Amino acid sequence: MTYQPASQRESELVRAAAGLVVVSNRLPIRLEPDDAGARWRPSPGGLVSALTPALRHRGGVWIGWAGQSGAVQIPDSYEDIALRSVTISADEYDDFYVGFANGTLWPLYHDAVRAPSFDRRWWQAYVSVNHRYADAAASAASPGATVWVHDYQLQLVPMMLRALRPDVRIGFFLHIPFPPEELFVQMPWRREIVEGLLGADLVGFQVPGAARNFARLARRLTGATGTVDTIRHDGRIVKVGAFPISIDTAEIVKRATNPHVIERAQQIRADLGSPDFVMLGVDRLDYTKGLQPRVRAVSELFAEGTLTTPGDVMIQIAVPSRGENAHYQQEREDLERLIGEVNGAHSQVGHAAIHYLHQSVDTDELIALYLAADLMLVTPLRDGMNLVAKEYVAAHVDATGALVLSEFAGAARELDGAILVNPHDLDGIKDAIRSVLDNDSADARARMRRLRRIVTRRDVHAWALDFLAMLRRPATGELDAGGPKPTCAEQAPPGYESVA
Repeated sequence: MTYQPASQRESELVRAAAGLVVVSNRLPIRLEPDDAGARWRPSPGGLVSALTPALRHRGGVWIGWAGQSGAVQIPDSYEDIALRSVTISADEYDDFYVGFANGTLWPLYHDAVRAPSFDRRWWQAYVSVNHRYADAAASAASPGATVWVHDYQLQLVPMMLRALRPDVRIGFFLHIPFPPEELFVQMPWRREIVEGLLGADLVGFQVPGAARNFARLARRLTGATGTVDTIRHDGRIVKVGAFPISIDTAEIVKRATNPHVIERAQQIRADLGSPDFVMLGVDRLDYTKGLQPRVRAVSELFAEGTLTTPGDVMIQIAVPSRGENAHYQQEREDLERLIGEVNGAHSQVGHAAIHYLHQSVDTDELIALYLAADLMLVTPLRDGMNLVAKEYVAAHVDATGALVLSEFAGAARELDGAILVNPHDLDGIKDAIRSVLDNDSADARARMRRLRRIVTRRDVHAWALDFLAMLRRPATGELDAGGPKPTCAEQAPPGYESVA
């Protein structure tokens, strides 16, 4: 990976890039401390790995925030992709990101698990910062370029960008759930958000239900007409559909078959005292992830004697998240208190019932943890997709292991072979864990083989190409030299799900 400092050249990439512009809250690189002070490294996550090849191939630009409130000099490019930084002050970060994005939108879009707050100052900051992203995209895009905007922090950008650059093709993808009508309409700025999204030519969601929610709201709030997957608004046609995101399956398999990673997985089990049964949870420390109900269910299994130390053990990784938010601070305190109570009641000297880590882990360590675990517990109260579930399946190339998955995660719609649970139902979670303990190995392997066929069928690169292919295709009613085009469903790429 080569990073070219801006001081070396006024990049030809920035001038020529313009075929594809990606706009996301953060840049694909982040500044991390090291022995020399700090250095720019690739940001984790599937979005960066998915879009890097497309941008590099087309000569693209990535627009986002550098993650620093003060002035910071970013590299000129990453992987031959031109970078453009959007500045956000400390006050704007508090109001736009901590406030509106994560105090209003995040809880509202996750079924109001926590009550959202509706603050006019936060909304004003959200509008202001979205304008800044739209301005950056407008200046970076060449005539007729494709601009792909990502996620809930930037829902006004499509409309703003269209006003500035009606010549560009605009796509938007929401990575988190989109709520039903009765929740969304609580928001005072509901019409503005929907109209912001309708500025796009294609609005994509993780699952068809979210797309249907949006289409209904568009018709109710803006007077838009049309079918579920083809909306007519303001003299234009907006395509709507589901594009379930996936993982970099080949990369996961490559790491999972690395001898060093396999050895590390064996060492993890040895460090745990070579237990018979290892359960694993890997989540951001977020109140939507269902961590406390999961731990309570495991605690009851220990109390009942279904699980016992040292033969049975759970590992819970809670990746730090939004520590400045009071809700997240309380979530951490409550979770750590609960785990302490479980360990105090059910551990033995040298053998904890639950091993808890509040830290990030690098990719190889994460894959080793997947390999070391007999059971993966993925029980969010609500989740757009949840890629941890797919990564666990991809890592188990020998078809061992089992997956317990919340029915309220987007991945539940795809992963036939997972044991689905209601994350609010402690007895249901307990029954699922018991079923794994009691299941014969042949049935377990059949389930995992079925899951692996699903996960390997379509990876994150196919997801990106599917979305871009649909975005480039005119919808019904849009004319070119060949006349009207077929409907979205008639010409959909493999990953597209019509919601009609």
